[in-house]
Amino acid sequence: MASSPDVSSAGNTPENSGSDTPPETLNDAGTTTGAPRRGRVRARRAAVMAVPATLVAATLAVLTAQGALGVQFAISGMPFTVTATELNGTGFEQFGGLDNMAEGSPNAGDTGGQVLVVTSAIKNATLTKLCQSVDLGGTNLLITAGSGANKVTATDLTTDSTELSGDAAFNNIEIGNDASTLNKANAKGPIGVFSQQADTVRIANLRQTNYATTAGVFKLPGLKLRFSDSGC
Repeated sequence: MASSPDVSSAGNTPENSGSDTPPETLNDAGTTTGAPRRGRVRARRAAVMAVPATLVAATLAVLTAQGALGVQFAISGMPFTVTATELNGTGFEQFGGLDNMAEGSPNAGDTGGQVLVVTSAIKNATLTKLCQSVDLGGTNLLITAGSGANKVTATDLTTDSTELSGDAAFNNIEIGNDASTLNKANAKGPIGVFSQQADTVRIANLRQTNYATTAGVFKLPGLKLRFSDSGC
């Protein structure tokens, strides 16, 4: 650190050095005054710049925990079929969204790697005689469960579908909600998007074409996985 005589020498004055940074000087107590060192300034700037990134990460963590975000993984782009003789659920929500494939996916076709889906969210669900199949081209990967006395159960279940059919019944249904205001299940959609929700849902002879499924807990009693010539 330079003392006062060094700073006042002809070659190191602010006028001659071309720098706008004021020099450091010794005060009466013998400590330096003047501009902070560059290292300290850069450290402060780095700390300030890190604050927004920290806030964003914290916000994403909260939104994910609340189910406010959609599917957070790149979908394969291969649809799969899900059927059940009966689905019963408490806390039902439904809204539109977009699923995205991994960049360069061979399944993108002319879609740009995006699939328009209807997201169905159920806080607690039971399914009887669940069947899921994926067409692999010439054969099907087939999964069945819940065919015996114990049914398939799921919490915080969401499915992203392009087709859904069955005989449905709802209790206390609300149609036309803003998707960002839903509160029956643990999910929210984008603001300004049409949605609906209900206290309970029952769908007999359920059939879905899905691109993604998530659940907090998914229990499949009597699970069987195999290859088959036919799907669900």
